Amino acid sequence: MSQDTKSRFDKSKLPSRHVTEGPNRAPARAFYHAMGLTDSEIQQPFVGVATCWNEAAPCNISLSRQAKAAKTGVSEAGGTPREFTTITVTDGIAMGHEGMRSSLVSREAIVDSIELTMRGHCYDALLGIAGCDKSLPGMMMAMLRLNVPAVFMYGGTILPGRYKGKDVTIQEVFEAVGSHAAGRMSDKELHDLECVACPSAGSCGGQFTANTMACVSEAIGLALPGSAGAPAPYESRDQYADASGRFIMNRISDQLRPRDIVTREALENAARVVAASGGSTNAALHLPAMASEAGIEFDLHDVARIFRETPYIADLKPAGRYVAKDLFEIGGIPVLMKALHEGGYLHGDCKTVTGRSIGDDLADVTFPEDQDVVRTTSKPLSNTGGVAGLRGNLAPEGAILKVAGLDHHQFRGTARCFDSEEEAFDAVKRGAYQEGDVIVIRYEGPRGGPGMREMLATTAAIYGQGMGKKVALITDGRFSGATRGLCIGHVGPEAAVGGPIGLLKDGDIISIDASSGAERLDVELSDEELKRRYAEWSPRRTNYQTGALWKYAQTVGSAEKGAITHPGATAETHTYADI
Repeated sequence: MSQDTKSRFDKSKLPSRHVTEGPNRAPARAFYHAMGLTDSEIQQPFVGVATCWNEAAPCNISLSRQAKAAKTGVSEAGGTPREFTTITVTDGIAMGHEGMRSSLVSREAIVDSIELTMRGHCYDALLGIAGCDKSLPGMMMAMLRLNVPAVFMYGGTILPGRYKGKDVTIQEVFEAVGSHAAGRMSDKELHDLECVACPSAGSCGGQFTANTMACVSEAIGLALPGSAGAPAPYESRDQYADASGRFIMNRISDQLRPRDIVTREALENAARVVAASGGSTNAALHLPAMASEAGIEFDLHDVARIFRETPYIADLKPAGRYVAKDLFEIGGIPVLMKALHEGGYLHGDCKTVTGRSIGDDLADVTFPEDQDVVRTTSKPLSNTGGVAGLRGNLAPEGAILKVAGLDHHQFRGTARCFDSEEEAFDAVKRGAYQEGDVIVIRYEGPRGGPGMREMLATTAAIYGQGMGKKVALITDGRFSGATRGLCIGHVGPEAAVGGPIGLLKDGDIISIDASSGAERLDVELSDEELKRRYAEWSPRRTNYQTGALWKYAQTVGSAEKGAITHPGATAETHTYADI
């Protein structure tokens, strides 16, 4: 280790001292020598470079390449990178069948596996690269749980496909399934679309969950400004990865940690960017979970309040016209944040991994006038955010609805109840529903699913049949970021614990009012009738009585608090970073 490196990093105060320093650690050092490390490299800070690389889906396939660039940055800045991988469950492939039960559960597996790898080997910092819906929040949750110096980097969006002269994403393929079932699309057309919709590596191209959480990574301060924008195939991603590796060494030097960065104000910034971009309702699940890892109270209702107060200014799919690549080409997420900051909607003094504040990072960003992907806050697409929180006697713990692009915010209809997504999808496929129905999909919550599945297959099929504006859908499950229409998720308490959604019967009248100032979800039943039905209700037994899904169901909490599985930082007696 050079004298300069010694002066920058006091190894005696870093976690890796437990595996590298003194005669007792000779066995551990022997293992490092076996992997080709020199004495000097062993004496440097160890940086865990974690990715979710795998061959499950295009969102993950380029992460190994980017990790190599990040490792170069770490090495050249005086650190010793140690690469490792964790799992992902990719929603686009898991969607619409039993595999989707593993999706949200995978978020916890990702956090836990990163924690265990970091703890077991006493790494001093974490550089995380992720590309899928649950791996992005999972990676950031791990950073907050461990609270060692950390930098997050998104693996990048996919490029849009082209079909019949228009940009398309995976959303169009899901909706095409409904069109095909309704006889409005031929076998050949469906096949032609599926072959061109996803032309490259990268995450789903609209403002779906992955790109939403990518925006969060910059807005909350854990990622370098601009790092989330470039599509996965672009070589500029490697340059950001290299820079991320260099910046993390600065953060080891000054010990600026994730919980110094992710404050309540930073969480509010993140929620504002989600709202302003018409982002995925899943952010209302992941932001509270991230807050719990930092020991901050910030639940679905806090997220919903921010959504309600924030103008919707980014015209992105699924409700809008543009894809993530279009946002990148006008300057990326910093442009969206610049518009919010100039409008007075961001806390500009929040710190970021650059070591500066949000305001400082945005100072040199110029809002481009010759584009219509992002508007100013004075000329929004709508005055309230793209997502609304609802409450009422059907959702005492709240519910969430993406209102971006909706031209009708009120609905009163007849309950059509299904006790699983499969039952609902089969009925939709057969056309066994009618205009004015409120399709209820229950026993799909975090505990009751288990796993809180997304309902994109069903909602996309409804749109594909041309019924998207003629029915509503409510569930104690959740929705993909690609879902559109009057679709309400996260209804709590969930059916599995006796929530009102589990007490509904076919024919009950459900009233929805998502207009600003109202935000209600009610069933037209008296309190007495709901109490009578609850007295007759009994818990259901799932088919998952062993294994990972059973374990998850035993510990998972409500969607209102982020579907978390442990007490969070408020119960800590010490943090890993201080060992």
